[in-house]
Amino acid sequence: MSKRTRKQKADTRVAHAGREPQRYHGFVNTPIYRGSTVLFPTLASLEANEQEFTYGRLGTPTIKALEEAIAELEGGKRTLLTPSGLTAIATSLLAFVSAGDEILVSDSVYRPTRRFCDHVLKRLGVKTTYYDPLVGGGIKDLLSDKTTVVFAESPGSQTFEVQDIPTIAGAAHEAGAVLIMDNTWATPLYFKPFGHGVDVSVQAATKYIVGHADAMLGAITASEKVARAVEKVHEDLGLCPGPEDVYLGLRGLRTLGVRLARQQQSAIELAKWLETRPEVERVLHPALPSHPGHQLWRRDFTGASGLFAFVLKPVSHSALAAMLDGLTLFGMGYSWGGFESLILPFDPRDYRTATKWQVEGQAVRLHVGLEDVEDLKADLDAGFARLAHHR
Repeated sequence: MSKRTRKQKADTRVAHAGREPQRYHGFVNTPIYRGSTVLFPTLASLEANEQEFTYGRLGTPTIKALEEAIAELEGGKRTLLTPSGLTAIATSLLAFVSAGDEILVSDSVYRPTRRFCDHVLKRLGVKTTYYDPLVGGGIKDLLSDKTTVVFAESPGSQTFEVQDIPTIAGAAHEAGAVLIMDNTWATPLYFKPFGHGVDVSVQAATKYIVGHADAMLGAITASEKVARAVEKVHEDLGLCPGPEDVYLGLRGLRTLGVRLARQQQSAIELAKWLETRPEVERVLHPALPSHPGHQLWRRDFTGASGLFAFVLKPVSHSALAAMLDGLTLFGMGYSWGGFESLILPFDPRDYRTATKWQVEGQAVRLHVGLEDVEDLKADLDAGFARLAHHR
């Protein structure tokens, strides 16, 4: 944990958390430590196994620096890094389930999370029930004496439903369950999970923490009450991210505040512009007053990131292809959170089970990068012109 006071503003803590230049000859960045073997000076020290670092898989100074920084920003007791966001999700779930247990998972969850539940956990004898992300206090009716975990993601993946996290947390705790939340969209700068009752916060650090689309990384942050359970499974699974990826996470973290502020501003401006377009049926952005979860977002979040979606009025597939194929600034590719803008069509109807996605037009997800917002508008405007031409 950084020795700096928690009273400092978030952007200051982003710049300084996890850094100890005096340990590294004054260099402001923690060096990349590559290695497996760590030597012990004596037999007594080897048998006591009490060195800060004992084996590369169990941690290095580079890993420690990023884990401490994220833990400080999230407000949790302990952060553990993993090789990807999905391994962070899988590890956090495995820490609290056994054969015969049941878990509740938001129907709008990140699809790989759903696959892990439906494939791996099912084989291990764990039952997953998906719930309406807008259930709020009604989740108490879904909890049973076998429920060990409630897994939330707010806003929801692709469709951006905002969940009532404090209410869900209260119901989960009353039933003896742990609340795990995917906090990738908001990051710890725009949503404080432990201040809203979350027990474990997971992030695909690949996204906004790395911030440059050049590394894979996951992070699990746990409260003091459950940290040991997560630590044990993390160690048992032998998870350790690569040193270069961790270093890129540290480097990206230092600019998280300024990147998010710019991407928030551009995304909201672009979302408002899309609401005026005749080609668009509706925009799915929690920061817009038109969004059904806007009031919850205003209550619980301190900002919005650069990821949102919109629904086109019905168009042919060829028209959609004409629009997307000609874009020059919005690339078509998976992941998000980097400096570059991205666009992807999506349709969740084939895997939702607790809710129905009822729209007639094509849904499109945008990630707004660091380009000038007027240039992004021009790129989409040209795309809408191609769309109209191919109707």
